[in-house]
Amino acid sequence: MSCILHIETSTNVCSVAVSEDGQCIFSKEDFKGPNHAVSLGTYVDEALSFADSHAIPVDAVAVSCGPGSYTGLRIGVSMAKGICYANDIKLLAVPTLQLMCVPILLREMVEDDALLCPMLDARRMEVYAAVYDRALREVRPTQADVVDADTYRELLDQHPVYFFGNGAEKCMGVIGHPNAHFIPDIHPLAKWMMPLAERRMMNGQYEDVAYFVPFYLKDFVAKMPKKML
Repeated sequence: MSCILHIETSTNVCSVAVSEDGQCIFSKEDFKGPNHAVSLGTYVDEALSFADSHAIPVDAVAVSCGPGSYTGLRIGVSMAKGICYANDIKLLAVPTLQLMCVPILLREMVEDDALLCPMLDARRMEVYAAVYDRALREVRPTQADVVDADTYRELLDQHPVYFFGNGAEKCMGVIGHPNAHFIPDIHPLAKWMMPLAERRMMNGQYEDVAYFVPFYLKDFVAKMPKKML
């Protein structure tokens, strides 16, 4: 049996969950943010107290590793590292955009050849996005996109593509392709991290607690064309 504490702070939403053998047994979420500095410590204390009161030892901490907000990720990763050091347990890193696909696969009926495009909002018509197939294999890696009618046309000409996340809303009026589908109200949440964290634990994909750093959105800035800045 395995018990994992999950921490997600990559956007304005702060969330914490505990899973045991792939089932969520505790979950707290704050959508009023960004309140990570206020909410996260309280939620983590409640989660660890819940596990302790049920005599369930925590085996690992999973943290959303970005891309995402610099401040949010820094707070979440610092908390995760502190718990791992204090309890001598393992650290797991879950990519933010990949975890956003989990509720789509669990709750939506999508075609066998459909592609999933989670988006995080940036400035103007800019988003940070990746593209996955239904097996969560990476079709296109995370990158900064300036969205217009042709940005995803090559993919849309061949597949139905589902866009979601806080960057997708502003793209609805721009991407008019018949194969484009938009799903509202999808947030990266700790309770959706479980299948990805369990897979990493099963494969022994642990992070070095001392040296691990998340994937900040600011890491894209140096790579952006000047017209995007």
